[in-house]
Amino acid sequence: MNGYCGLDCDVCEGRNATRKNDDKLRAEVAAKWSAMYHADIKPEHINCEGCKQDGVKFFFCANLCPLRKCAGARGLDTCADCEDYICDKLDAFIKQAPPVGDALKKIRNNAG
Repeated sequence: MNGYCGLDCDVCEGRNATRKNDDKLRAEVAAKWSAMYHADIKPEHINCEGCKQDGVKFFFCANLCPLRKCAGARGLDTCADCEDYICDKLDAFIKQAPPVGDALKKIRNNAG
């Protein structure tokens, strides 16, 4: 299962911590993501079933992610399916999280 950003939710550390209900793993993920994204992410923030699934979502994904908001409103599976690929929102997001660009490029290359 891919998120709107193209990342594979099945290998997401946050989703795995949620599915295992593992507080030690939540703390590890929170520390890693805090350092990686220069943000104050707490273990209790690490709860997510995936941005396109019912249930809990990581606070950024649920409330702030411009890709989730845009792709969801457009009825897209991922940003790779968008006629405006690569838009300014996506370009800015990729600069912060380069694996998103790689994932979406792979999806687009496999679509054709």
